[in-house]
Amino acid sequence: MTELASPFKMSMPGISKHLKVLERAGLIARGRDAQWRPCRLKAEKLKEVSEWVDDYRQFWEQRLDRLELYLQDLQKKEKRNGRKNCKK
Repeated sequence: MTELASPFKMSMPGISKHLKVLERAGLIARGRDAQWRPCRLKAEKLKEVSEWVDDYRQFWEQRLDRLELYLQDLQKKEKRNGRKNCKK
């Protein structure tokens, strides 16, 4: 843990809590070797997360593209009707 903690401004208990969360999420595996507690990255889980995020990224990009087209259409209609700003 000391080696993991060295580049970060975190306490040892803070690092320990983060490692426990990563372990529960299946992103790391922790072991024991005398006084050492080696951690091993489980990259296959990161691939699953990446695929899930990518699916949602594509979904939201499509939605935002449609919203952009809708807003452009509204702006064109306002210009045709002689209104530059919509005021309430």
